[in-house]
Amino acid sequence: MNHAIAFEQIEKSYGSIKILSGVSGHVDRGEVLAVIGSSGCGKSTLLRCLKGLEKIDRGHIVVNDIDLSKRNLSQSELRQLHAEVGMVFQQFNLFPHLSVLDNLMLAPLKVLKLPVQECQERALHYLAEVGLPDKAEAYPDELSGGQKQRVAIARSLCMEPKVMLFDEPTSALDPELVGEVLEAMQQLAKKGMTMVVVTHEILFAQEVAHRVIFLDHGSICEEGIAQEVLTNPQTERLSTFLRRMRLAQPIASPAIASDQP
Repeated sequence: MNHAIAFEQIEKSYGSIKILSGVSGHVDRGEVLAVIGSSGCGKSTLLRCLKGLEKIDRGHIVVNDIDLSKRNLSQSELRQLHAEVGMVFQQFNLFPHLSVLDNLMLAPLKVLKLPVQECQERALHYLAEVGLPDKAEAYPDELSGGQKQRVAIARSLCMEPKVMLFDEPTSALDPELVGEVLEAMQQLAKKGMTMVVVTHEILFAQEVAHRVIFLDHGSICEEGIAQEVLTNPQTERLSTFLRRMRLAQPIASPAIASDQP
């Protein structure tokens, strides 16, 4: 089967510390995969490997037909990877001296070499998609944390990627701002974007993800259909993790179930 992402028996260590140990999985086109687990279990490292930001020690990764397991990717493969795989980080990484519009236009201009007019049209379109059509001329310091993260999502969308990776995109936000970011991600999922989401938002994973992987100490402890795994865990380890996460998130997400734009 031609998966959007496939990874097999991947291993990654930093010095003597093993972070990923024989992790395998796949993401089909149009699918949302949630990756959950305690801090330090390897979630973010897995995502960084899928983006090509980290080289694996062993195993095999193919993303959009690009073999990331090769020792050296060609310049054309790197350009394809950067264009087709977007990533949203915990921190927003917006350039503070540039307006929102200029932040969004930068990569299409520099990487894709698109005309200014087309870049501007894309930027305005995707700002509207994340519910911020009136923030084009604002600067990052004038935005709330939730607005900054939605701008970061729009910035990735301006490259029109085929895959989006999210590394705990709400972890740096105040609780009352989480819902607006999750709503933008939910709308993206509804439009068929292939997504891998590292998250502690269990309700979001349950309602939006098709499948879920639970990582524990660098290995997959449980995986399967999100609704089934998260409502009927088969291991005590996942049961304990879910209890703790739900106790820690008393507010989480009525907004997620909403279809409001």
